[in-house]
Amino acid sequence: MTQQLLQQLVEMRGIETRYVDAWGKPATIAESSKAKLLNVLGYDTSNDEIIQSQIAQDIQSVWLSPLNPVQVVRSAESINLAVRLPIELVNDDHVLTVTCESGETLTHTFTPVDQEMTTMAHIDEVEFHEYVVSLPFTLPLGYHNVVLTADDDQLGVSRIIVAPQACYTPDPIKAGKKIWGLSVQLYCLRSEKNWGIGDFSDLALLIEKSASVGADFIGLNPIHALYPANPNACSPYGPSSRRWLNYLYIDVTAVEGYEDDSVQAVVGSDEFINTLEHARQVEHVDYEAVAHLKLAALKAVFEVYDAKYLRKNTKQNKAFKAFVEAGGESLDMLAVYDALQSHLKAQGKDSWGWPVFPKEFKDYHNPAVAKFKKANSQEVKFYLFLQWIAAEQLETASNKATEAGMAIGLYRDLAVGVSEGSAEIWGNKDLYCTDASVGAPPDILGPLGQNWGLPPMDPRKLYEQGYQPIIDLFASNMASSGSLRIDHVMALLRLWWVVKGDNAKDGGYIYYPVDDLLGILALESHRNQSLVIGEDLGTVPEEIRSKLADNGVYSYRVFFFEQAEDGGFFSPSHYPVQSMSTLTTHDMPTLIGYWHCLDLELGKEIGLYPTEEILQTLYADRHENKQAILDTLHGHGSIGEHVGRDVNHTGMNRDLNCGMQVHMAGGSSALLSLQLEDWLEMDKPVNIPGTFDEYPNWRRKLTQNIESMFERQDINELASKLTQARKNASNS
Repeated sequence: MTQQLLQQLVEMRGIETRYVDAWGKPATIAESSKAKLLNVLGYDTSNDEIIQSQIAQDIQSVWLSPLNPVQVVRSAESINLAVRLPIELVNDDHVLTVTCESGETLTHTFTPVDQEMTTMAHIDEVEFHEYVVSLPFTLPLGYHNVVLTADDDQLGVSRIIVAPQACYTPDPIKAGKKIWGLSVQLYCLRSEKNWGIGDFSDLALLIEKSASVGADFIGLNPIHALYPANPNACSPYGPSSRRWLNYLYIDVTAVEGYEDDSVQAVVGSDEFINTLEHARQVEHVDYEAVAHLKLAALKAVFEVYDAKYLRKNTKQNKAFKAFVEAGGESLDMLAVYDALQSHLKAQGKDSWGWPVFPKEFKDYHNPAVAKFKKANSQEVKFYLFLQWIAAEQLETASNKATEAGMAIGLYRDLAVGVSEGSAEIWGNKDLYCTDASVGAPPDILGPLGQNWGLPPMDPRKLYEQGYQPIIDLFASNMASSGSLRIDHVMALLRLWWVVKGDNAKDGGYIYYPVDDLLGILALESHRNQSLVIGEDLGTVPEEIRSKLADNGVYSYRVFFFEQAEDGGFFSPSHYPVQSMSTLTTHDMPTLIGYWHCLDLELGKEIGLYPTEEILQTLYADRHENKQAILDTLHGHGSIGEHVGRDVNHTGMNRDLNCGMQVHMAGGSSALLSLQLEDWLEMDKPVNIPGTFDEYPNWRRKLTQNIESMFERQDINELASKLTQARKNASNS
């Protein structure tokens, strides 16, 4: 009986028991994994009676809610609402009042018994009926509130989200223009002026230089807020909040007040100058040093700016207050968290995240937190100020792209989750399952499976919250940009959950309301005029690929993964037009690293491969793939005859490197993204998936300054060839 009941609960909560793995083989999750996943979703699976009781409670909670929390419809669809009522009310008149986002009010009066009844149930011996009520009017795109009343008594509330059929595509791309751009990890940038980490002024300069040689976009790593008091937690994919920005990207020298004598006294000290010199010269970003420099300088700038503008009735103060008000609880939560974490660290307490905060500070909504906020209001204001300045500087960089005539400009990257100790979870614990983590089953990139240490959202709680958290995420990450890349876009359909303490391979898939989430994505895409790219690599079911395409989401095509069954590589001219193609990604080796198997050497050094046999298989596969690549490139005339045809005698050189990039530029994908690392012929990766501190992930800088990079003849010639190849592809 227990297995039957468990299976019923598994199906009710969208736990997938069977799936197709990355090698196309059927796979099944273990029985023990089902129970564990239910446990982290809040269920007790210890005996039949308890399981039965919880199933009954879940069913009852639905029937006792007259309206669903939220409904997403597309603009062409009629709006049909499910209404659940006890039988004694079904002959009474009821009113549905819709308040549109614009403020306009529409009403519909109906008698339930006259509507189509879909089902019925008995709850505590009371008979309930569910009816479908069709609204006799259309609603504009947007977010609309619904109230159900009878005799002026409010019975229920809901939200209707009306979304367009598909995501936004800019007119030039819709008309067939094929473009190219550069992907960059912002922190990697070197320049003549930055403080040991790329910043928003560097970004503006990169936009200007790239646009001048034909690029139509700059793709960024996630630039989400990390941890000012814990700078070594530097993974852009394990942020504290995905709605806000990493203050380390602020160019302090560009903030008004920097020239003040009090600030210059701070930045002119011997200790500051020596630390700055160190931060600028080292090969890897020294996050501790950079944070030390920027926090000291920014605090000094804030004191000047605050005294001059933010304590008076100035236009600057009005703009700041409007920003804080618009940011609402989410922004306040982050600023209070940053101030509190900094305070605890200064006291010498363990402070990596809220799970180790003192008990009274473990939740944003606790009275002690409100008391702390009041007592440390100036510190909290400082962190609010950082977010305001960061948003302004990002917008300035984005405006440079518009001025330069880029077809897209910036494209931002939305991480799949936040880390366990994050502010985002601290303030909304109901939404997150902190006893589990998002990851991936074993696949080609991660043979042991992957555990990313990011607690997942509970899909039911997301639904109950009217999808507001996901709306906020999409909207905030489309700001100051022309495109959004969604990391691990399969998360809209399903996520691989790994229970705390288990191996990644022992996880299971949990399903999400994909059609609703895609509708919201399409709505925000149009509102923000943002093209959407979905990173659909790894274990990807075909159902999500077709759904994404139908919803106007651009697919992600990586050259090295586009192989036929015979081992040959598909020509980029066969890629879908509705896609962004690329040679490599931040999770892959550079072109030189790939060709010389430096990634396999590194993997062996850090123990990434369970057996020597697996490693030797990877070497053999790589050898065959490289030969197939040479065959493809020569077959399409993408490289000259002076580049060898035999892999045994052909190393990576500049001609082969450029030939591969131009080969991609002739393809059919609307967008082509190339890595600056490959322009600079670098050999070390920026990240090795599945590693934590075995390799300096998210720290490696570029080898050359932006200024000098674009003075190189070879780089300008490559850019010119890419631009021409894209033009030719547009006209073919």
